[in-house]
Parts: sequence; structure tokens; C-alpha cells
Amino acid sequence: MHQMPYANQIFKSLKHICLLAFIALFINACGASQYLGKGDKRFEMEQYDKAIEYYKQALKSSKSPGEVNFKIAESYRLSNRLAEAEPYYKAALDGGYRKEEAFYYYGMTLKANGKYEEALNQLQDYVSIGTNSRLKGLAAREVENFGQLSDIMRGRQAYEVQNLQALNTEASEFGPYILNNDLVFSSTRGPGKAYMGNGEGFIDIYATTLTDSVGEMGGAVRKFENVNIEGLHDALATFANEGRTMVFARGNEGKKKGRQNVDLFVTYFRSNAWTEPKLLTINDARAWDSSPAFSPDGKTLYFSSDRKGGLGGNDIYRVELDENNRFGSPENLGPDINTPGNESFVHVSPDGTLYIASDGLPGLGNLDLFRVDNGKPVNMGTPVNSPGDDFSIYFQSTTRGFFSSNREGGKGGDDLYSLVKSQRKLVNFYVDGTVYLRREKDKKQTIVPNQLVVLQNDKGQKIKETTSDAEGKFSFSLDTASTYSLVSEKAGFFTARTRVTTVGKIPAQDKLLEDVNDIRLTATLVLNEIVKEKAIVLENIFYDFDKADIRPDAAIELDKLVEVLNDNPNISIELSSHTDVRGSDVYNQDLSQRRAESAVEYIISKGIDRSRITAKGYGESRLVVKNAKTDAEHQRNRRTEFKVVRIKE
Repeated sequence: MHQMPYANQIFKSLKHICLLAFIALFINACGASQYLGKGDKRFEMEQYDKAIEYYKQALKSSKSPGEVNFKIAESYRLSNRLAEAEPYYKAALDGGYRKEEAFYYYGMTLKANGKYEEALNQLQDYVSIGTNSRLKGLAAREVENFGQLSDIMRGRQAYEVQNLQALNTEASEFGPYILNNDLVFSSTRGPGKAYMGNGEGFIDIYATTLTDSVGEMGGAVRKFENVNIEGLHDALATFANEGRTMVFARGNEGKKKGRQNVDLFVTYFRSNAWTEPKLLTINDARAWDSSPAFSPDGKTLYFSSDRKGGLGGNDIYRVELDENNRFGSPENLGPDINTPGNESFVHVSPDGTLYIASDGLPGLGNLDLFRVDNGKPVNMGTPVNSPGDDFSIYFQSTTRGFFSSNREGGKGGDDLYSLVKSQRKLVNFYVDGTVYLRREKDKKQTIVPNQLVVLQNDKGQKIKETTSDAEGKFSFSLDTASTYSLVSEKAGFFTARTRVTTVGKIPAQDKLLEDVNDIRLTATLVLNEIVKEKAIVLENIFYDFDKADIRPDAAIELDKLVEVLNDNPNISIELSSHTDVRGSDVYNQDLSQRRAESAVEYIISKGIDRSRITAKGYGESRLVVKNAKTDAEHQRNRRTEFKVVRIKE
């Protein structure tokens, strides 16, 4: 009886605790829902930086963390911060979120962070399970593009790249252009309110005086007068008519969504000032029109647009100007330049070469820079391109220029980099090979089309693979001062393997004719048919007189047999030793057996299973040259052979 009041007190306390816990859960749930709603509203307004803040608050107590992580990832992606989206796409997928965009864009973020093998696996997986035809098509194209990745990475170009440390800030700097003796560029560095799309400032157009040393460039920076408007993005200026005509991009007037609300404007330098910018007639009111660039003669304007009728995301267009500087009708550059991805940031160098940035062509990162040769874009390779965004290139001369990048190690979001043609001539190595097949019954070897060939490094790790063409030909790019193996396998044939090296093969600088020189090595792979019981002589297996010890020169040759056994794990062999006729029958039989066993023990010591190899000494019972008289003839009889005795199916 005395315990009842105490029990009631405990019961009431428990009810109070449960009520508090329920209230806490309710408040957390309401808080998560409230933050999520605010984030969605900002996301819809394309205020991605603010949306990220709210989503991260919601994530702390959300019952659907996968979905919230996906929204954070999308906010980073849509505000041009693809690399930062990677952990959030991963968390979304790990949390059970299954929207197709997450699978595809997670692969793209891996690529943007230089995780190429993981990116390839992710995109290949998505291609096999995806149902969204557009995303599957983009993913399949990326998978195909990865086949050129190692060539791009090894095809180093003759440029020296330097960050303009003195000029760059923690904000973004991009879009270089040389006007007279000024470097004109775009930047988010200005004071004022932040742009809620990415948390940086609004973009304005700036200029600074060029210096002889790019390392010192960073003196007085000034804004362009009568062009920049507070609360709007003004960027990517290009000039014609001896610098008196300027076309640039302007956006974020608030009338439409931010991405679509970007158009091209023109202004003229008259009476020592820039006129009020006017909207160009070539704009499409429903599209994003940006990244303008005049040709050197000022008669053609290139720009990028996602207008209806294009080939993908952003396409590059050109428009001609007549003798009165009136703009004609825009023309799409077509499928040789544009892809289902995005092409933009055009530049025409002083020698007339067209340069573009693209994320739809084979490249190292999201946006890569390309030079158009004979109407086809060619990746500019390293060090110009990186896993990050590399774009808006500008050549001041044939040997010097600038470009923009958000690569790792920069100072801000996007940074300006100088580009100087190297004085040292470069060498790119390639190996060109042919695959042949040789059957026992045939007198001639034949070429092998559609045969898989693997390039391995000196540790036996696969670097790349390709397939021989209709004529049995294949090619790989190679690094300098490196050793490789070319390997090809086919059922019923010994694995073909040959080594190729670039060590010591770089010519002297005065022997190189071009700035970038291609040196092509040749190789042959022969797939020999496996024939049971056919003896194959191992050349240069020598023993000291009356001994069975494995000499160093014999070990080199036996290592080749170890390689054959490793390459062909389904075969078992008999290794045999033979002597000449000099010496007694019994002595030669014993010596040959000891030598065969010694060779087998050496091979087993290299990791080959004992069950796969048998030692057999034949003495002088199987002479190749009967009635041998000369030392050379006796040497042919003193031989070591192997033959395949079993083939595991």
C-alpha cells in the first residue's frame, strides 16, 4: 500500500518525459519541414546559395535525408559548383534516393573531381539501368568519351600555365580580353549585396593595365564606366571597330528565371564615353544568349545560346555584320562543333584559329578547351585543361594568351591564368601495333581484326585497352621514360605479350623539328596456337660444365616461361632437358634430369603451382642433330624445351 503513491509518481514522470520527447520530435519535424519549404521556394527562384543554407538545416532532422541531399547537390550543380555536389549526390544514393538524375550527375561530379575510373563505372552502371532517354544518351556519350581520356592526358601541349596571383581574388575572375594595353575581364569581386544564385557578388566588367611580367599583373583595377549596373550581371566583353564597339552579356533583371534572363547588349564609344547599352536584335527572348566574341576583323560575332532548334544544351552560333555594321541572322555552327552537351566561350585567335569550351566533347573535366583544326575540335590537353572547368581562352599573340579555370589550387572561384608557349620542344610517344594469329597447320600468319589489346604498366596493371581495327592495327599513347607490356588473349592460343619502352628515346632538343613532336614506336603481337605435345625450345638456357645450377643468364630465360604460365593459367607443361652425345648414356640421363628438376624448382619458386609443371630429363635419347660433329651442332642438342601436356577447359 505504501508503494502506490511512488508508482503513480513514476508513471506521471514517464508520461511527462514521453510528452516532452513527442513535442521535441514534433518541433524537429516541423522545423525540418519549414526549412525544406523555404529551401524549395529559394530553389524555385534560382537562389541556390540560400536554398543550400535551408536544405542543410532541414537535413539535421529530416526523415528523408536522401531527398534533401539530392536537393543540396542539385543546388550546387545548378550554380556551377559541380565538384562540390559530389558528396551530396553520393549521400542521396546511399540514402535510397532513386531519381535518375542522381545516378547520372553523381558520375559527372566524380569526373569533375578527377575520379575518372569511379566516374566511368558509375556512368556505365547508369547506362545499363536508366530509362531517361536524354540522360542515358548523355551518359553513353560520356562513356564513349572516356576511351580518349588517357590519350588526352598524355598528349601534353607546349604551354606554360601560371595563375595570375596578384590579380585574382577570392571571388571569381574570368573572360579575359586584351583591349589596347588593358586586360579586360569579368569578376564578382565588387562590393555590394551577394547574388543568391551562388553566394558571390554580382558580375561586373573590369580593366587593368598590362605589365611585362604576368606575375606582377595586379595593379590598379577599374570598372568600365556606363556599362555595369548594380544588381545585374554584366560580363564577357568583346570588342570590334578598333575598340569602339563592345558587345557583352547582361542578366538577372528579375523578370524571368535567372538562367534564361541573359541577353547580349551592344554599346559604342563616342565622345569619350560608352553609350547606353542596347539589346541586340539577335537575342531570343525565350533563350539564354551569352559568351559573345568578335572575329579579329570585327565582321563576325560568335555567341552561345540554348535557343530552340539547337543540337543540345548551349550551341555556338555566328552572325555576320554588313558594311553598315548591322547584324544578320544567327547561324548554328553545326554538329561538327556542337554536341548534345554545352559549347560556349568562343575565341578567334589572331591567326584565325577558332577556340571553344565544351562539356560534350572528350575531355578531362566539365568544361575543357578545344582548338578547331580542319573543322574538328581537338582537346588542348594538359596543362591547359584539368578536371575542373577550363574556359574563355584569349590569345594576345601566337605565343601568349590567357584563360579561366576553377581548377584545384586556385585563389578564388574562377581564376585567370596566363598561357605562354613553351620554349622547350615537347615529345608525345605512341605505339602502333598489329595483331597476328598463327595456326600450326598454316604456313603464314594472318591479321586479327576486332581483337582486344591491353596496355599494362611495368607492374602489370592495366592502363588502357583497345580493339584492333579491320587490318589488325591498334595504337596507344605512352608516357616518356616508361616501360609497358602489350597483351592480347584468345582462347586456344598462347597469350601474346611484348614489351615496349620510351626510356632513353627522347631526341635532343636540336633534333626536334616542331613545338610538339609525335614519336611513334611499332610493335607486333602474335597469337600462337596451343598444340599439345609440341616441343618449344627455350633459347639461351646454359649450364656450367657438369652442373645443374641455374645461372643468371638462364634465369632471365626461365622468367619468360614463368610469364607464359602466368599469362596462360589453363595449361600444364612438361619441362625437359637434353644433352649431347658426349659422355656416357647413364651420366647424361642423370645430368639432364637434375637440370630439368633444377629449372622446375626455380619456376615453382616464382609462384607457379607445382601441379602445373613436370621435370623430365631425356639425356641424349632425343637428338635434334644426329651424328653431330661441330660445337654448334652439339649446342643444338644441348637444349631445354617445354610442351603443353594438359589444357584445362
